[in-house]
Amino acid sequence: MVKGNPFHTDSLKTPILFLVFNRPEATKLVFETIRLAKPERIYIASDGPRAIKAGESEIVTEVRELVLSNIDWPCEVFTLFRNQNLGCKYAVSGALDWFFENEEMGIIVEDDVLPDNSFFNYCEELLLTYEDHHDIMMISGNSYPSIEITGPFSYYFSKYSNIWGWATWKRAWKLYDRELVNWPQKRETDFLLVKGNSYPDFVRYWKKMMDKTYHGKINTWDYQWQFSIWLNNGICILPQVNLVSNIGFDENGTHTNDSQDFTRHIKQNSMKFPLNHPDHLLINENADRWHELNILHTDPTLKQRIKYQITKYLKKWRFN
Repeated sequence: MVKGNPFHTDSLKTPILFLVFNRPEATKLVFETIRLAKPERIYIASDGPRAIKAGESEIVTEVRELVLSNIDWPCEVFTLFRNQNLGCKYAVSGALDWFFENEEMGIIVEDDVLPDNSFFNYCEELLLTYEDHHDIMMISGNSYPSIEITGPFSYYFSKYSNIWGWATWKRAWKLYDRELVNWPQKRETDFLLVKGNSYPDFVRYWKKMMDKTYHGKINTWDYQWQFSIWLNNGICILPQVNLVSNIGFDENGTHTNDSQDFTRHIKQNSMKFPLNHPDHLLINENADRWHELNILHTDPTLKQRIKYQITKYLKKWRFN
């Protein structure tokens, strides 16, 4: 396997896309890690304020100014500041389209994802290592299983596209199926059964998620990315240890407003260098199955089902 050997300098050669919106405090914390990385090119994208949210326009403006005023290193700055609110699906995917109109590869960080400082060099090295391996479609900084499951190397291969701090290439993003155009046809085949190693719970879970996304019941962009990876037999890289923490579990989080969510409490770690590369490109099926049962809860126990229903009720009561 080809090994990457980038020249680590004081500044990051790989461009960063920073997605911001309406969380000034979280944005400030996350941007500080970007500032320390000193990317030579930074792209900042912000959705427009929601008309139904009083005072949001001022907060969105505050966030944009906060980021721009704290860029204190030599770099190229590009902005995509929307006047109208597009929502999660179109704002994020549109920002990624814009980013990859200009770049061949890059790192993507959202305003609620706080990466460890080692995250950036980890992404940069693997972007170079796997640039010409077209079956590798993304690199994630987010991983949940223990080292006993993830294995002895610095990273492992997975079918899951964890998007709390990640990186990819233009060649991969151009395969993105925003509207799930291919889902109705694939739904009627054994597509999910094959991807899920014949686990019925995998099929049930993902059929439900893809159906909801296809019919617009979930306003998101990331399930489409997951589907696009599977549709193209893509593989994802996940770190041996988790390199990010999500600090967006509040009422401003579009999809992360459950403060009791297990994933909120996953410890953030640092990547050790030099990277210890796997000898073979094989998906870690044990880690993926652990992810399904413990993070996605594709086959929930009775206790988990009851807890989910209670949480769902309380969340609905709180935010309505």
